[in-house]
Amino acid sequence: MNPKSLFQKKPSQEHQINENISFPNIFLVGSDNEKIGKMPTKEAIQMAKSNGLDLVLISIKEVKTKDNQVQKVPIAKILDYGKFRYDIKKKKKEEKEKQSFTNNREIRVSFNINMQDILVKSKKAREFILDGDRVKIALRFRGREITRVEQGRITLDIFYEQLKYIAKKSKEISQNGNFLVLHLERDRKKLPKFTSSKQLKELLEYEEKQKQEENA
Repeated sequence: MNPKSLFQKKPSQEHQINENISFPNIFLVGSDNEKIGKMPTKEAIQMAKSNGLDLVLISIKEVKTKDNQVQKVPIAKILDYGKFRYDIKKKKKEEKEKQSFTNNREIRVSFNINMQDILVKSKKAREFILDGDRVKIALRFRGREITRVEQGRITLDIFYEQLKYIAKKSKEISQNGNFLVLHLERDRKKLPKFTSSKQLKELLEYEEKQKQEENA
């Protein structure tokens, strides 16, 4: 055994659970969110363990007494601590992903855009989306083109078809003056192993493989 390891501190626990709860009494909430009430911590631990669960200190509430004094009330809940930690970690990850959308990009297309140009511009949009940016595709109407809004919608739908395997619509197609607008952002559930535009080469190889399988 390495002698140094004897002096290393154990990692501190994120929450007070079971025998590590430092309060002699707690206000207990059941696993089904039922408010059970104040009781000795030891008794609550036994109740939790008898159901194969843990007692976890979830908050400390400050309440005023009749004589205007502030009293701390520790609130503990009976739950599966492993699942509890997993849910917290998952929520933090989702919040971080939402915060990562810091850049708003815009790509403009014309009403008469051809398929080749759609492919070129959708590839640029793909790079932005892979990097976590929000992308607004703005189709501009000129003159009497404004009377052919449905045709514009079809064009934007075709544009989205090129990206739907990594993106989702954050808003439905909407009209704003002389523009028809499509809002896209990364769908984290789709192809999660591709995390940035730096992997574009691997993504192109993946796309080619998918096409070959579809044509087989």
